[in-house]
Amino acid sequence: MPTAEPSAGWLRGVLPLALAAALAEADQHGYALVQRLAAHGFGTIRGGALYPVLGRMETEGLVEARWEPGEGGPGRKVYRLTDAGRARLHEEAESWQRFSGAMDGLLDRAVKERG
Repeated sequence: MPTAEPSAGWLRGVLPLALAAALAEADQHGYALVQRLAAHGFGTIRGGALYPVLGRMETEGLVEARWEPGEGGPGRKVYRLTDAGRARLHEEAESWQRFSGAMDGLLDRAVKERG
C-alpha cells in the first residue's frame, strides 16, 4: 500500500521546524533539503513552499545563506542554521513533544473507542 503524503496544512505548520532539524545535521542547499525531508516521509515539497519559509527563517536570523559555485553548473544557495536557529529548534522540539504526546493520547482513545 503506498504511503500517503502529509496534508498541505500539516506540512505548512511543521516545515520551519523540519527544516531547522535537517539543517542541524549539516549545511544544505534547497534541493538537498527537499531530498532529506522526502527521505523522512514528508513527501514532495515544492520550491514554492520551501523557499518562502527559508526566506522568513533568514529574515528572523534563524538561518544564514551563502552562495557556492556549482560544479559544472550554476551556483547554489547553501543554508546554515544559526545559533538563534539552534535555540529555536530546541524550544520548538520540546513544544512539539508535548503537542504530539497530547495528540497521540487523543487519537489512541478515539481509535480504541471506535474499535
